[in-house]
Amino acid sequence: MTTAFDKDYFRTHTYAKVSFARFSQYWWSNRFYSILGRRYGRKGSRLLEVGVGLGHLVGQLEGDFKTFGIDINEWALRQDARREAPHTQLQHASAQAMPYASGSFGVVIIKHIVEHLPQPERAIAELGRLLEPGGVLILATPNLDSMLKPLKGERWIGYQDPTHISLRPPAEWLRLIHDEGRMQVEHVWSDGFWDVPYIPVIPAPIQKLFFGALGGFQAITGWTFLPLRWGESLIVVARKGAAVT
Repeated sequence: MTTAFDKDYFRTHTYAKVSFARFSQYWWSNRFYSILGRRYGRKGSRLLEVGVGLGHLVGQLEGDFKTFGIDINEWALRQDARREAPHTQLQHASAQAMPYASGSFGVVIIKHIVEHLPQPERAIAELGRLLEPGGVLILATPNLDSMLKPLKGERWIGYQDPTHISLRPPAEWLRLIHDEGRMQVEHVWSDGFWDVPYIPVIPAPIQKLFFGALGGFQAITGWTFLPLRWGESLIVVARKGAAVT
């Protein structure tokens, strides 16, 4: 069965039960990844976001890069994405077959997309193809090595979306980036423990303060210091260079 990433999907998964706290977390997350784009990318170069959704991330980068975006959700592209990212060239396309020439981009951001793909290795090969020499990939995906994942069991956030059909251990993602994408990994870290509650009985707001403090500090400051096991997402920065041997 193929899932349609349409209006109904957004309402039931990506933006389900939007509260002020949830929207705030989403806003800070996009701000954090926009900081990464500016930090690692060359200003004025071409930047592609794969899986733009409603356009909130790529829209924050329009003043610093020549921005492009793709998504398979035509509804999102037709409505919100064009409003949130009016100066971005948007296209309906799959991450596994992107309509751009090789070496087209200085920066590619793919945030929580690869876990949805039936052939993520094909997408990663495409990402490597699209990057120019010296270009940067910024990738995020659920972290199967999260230290607190055993406390959640089957309730862990990575298991809650039925379209997460390609959950892989971090070591496997790093291997694919190196072998299929022909890129060198420069930096690996995580985003903190925000999937509360982790412990029964203790109120979730208290747990959010305790477990989420470091991740929140990282998101606000833009510093990237949390070890891989200290969070729910794997975040990778890799660079296209000479041929990998």
